[in-house]
Amino acid sequence: MRILSGIQPSGILHAGNYFGMMKPSIELQDQGEAFYFIADYHSMTSLTDAKLRREYTQRVAIDFLACGLDPERAVLFKQSDVPEHVELSWMLSTVCPMGLLERCHSYKDKIAKGVSPNHGLFAYPVLMAADILIYDAEVVPVGQDQKQHVEVTRDLANKFNDLYGETFVVPEPRIRRDVAKVPGIDGGKMSKSYNNTVDIFGDQKAIKKRIMSIVMDSRSMEEPKPDAEENFAVQILKYVTDESTYQETLDALKAGGYGYGHLKKKLFECYWEYFAEARQRREELMANLDYVQEVLDKGAEKARSIASVVNKRARIACGLE
Repeated sequence: MRILSGIQPSGILHAGNYFGMMKPSIELQDQGEAFYFIADYHSMTSLTDAKLRREYTQRVAIDFLACGLDPERAVLFKQSDVPEHVELSWMLSTVCPMGLLERCHSYKDKIAKGVSPNHGLFAYPVLMAADILIYDAEVVPVGQDQKQHVEVTRDLANKFNDLYGETFVVPEPRIRRDVAKVPGIDGGKMSKSYNNTVDIFGDQKAIKKRIMSIVMDSRSMEEPKPDAEENFAVQILKYVTDESTYQETLDALKAGGYGYGHLKKKLFECYWEYFAEARQRREELMANLDYVQEVLDKGAEKARSIASVVNKRARIACGLE
């Protein structure tokens, strides 16, 4: 089984990235042939600073390795090091109905949030389809919000296959519903686009400040909070602690006499401890950046060895060769 997933280097990685994509991807690296790419082409739809793109791309590689990705068991590479992604994207765009893209929720949601529209943002699902199909990926682990994009991929694969003959493997999404939506500090989906994130790695004081700024209601410490499960901090806490600590905190909030200040302090302590080992590994990687680059170079070589075969198959099928 071949598994594929990607992550954008459009900002500093946060808890939503980790629990929504990185952790489930790392867990899958023993279940098949895993390919994980840094989607630097995709980042161009929102990030226009070249220096920052280089910096964030390197950070994604370092952070992914620090969090447990093993280059002996999974392939890690930069999307832009495999130009076949872009060529296949054009081929797919010629069989993509406009209505298919116009119905995509992600584009509409971003525009509604004030993100400036551009063609790259609109056509994002076509490049994403190419990212997946270029590796004959059978399984695509995604969050619930990306499920529609995998459905677009399936539609485009079937359209191309119907028009030019059997060319692409039609992939299946794998969705972990328990981590499909990690709340941000404002209660919306945690996203760099909305500036509501909590970093995985970063200054201790800065992370604590972000956690202490999580939006709460006006109930006092003494008041019982019977709906504690709906609290944003409680929802994040569930991911970074054991079931016993989570339940104790929940019970204390419901009983009353346990304030939001206590809750945020507990969340910060658990959050900081959860990523302690990864922070140590990250320090070691920062001292050996040549190794990180070597991982990316070898990953790109492996990825191209497969992508070039699939791309040639598509070129032949549609008459470019």
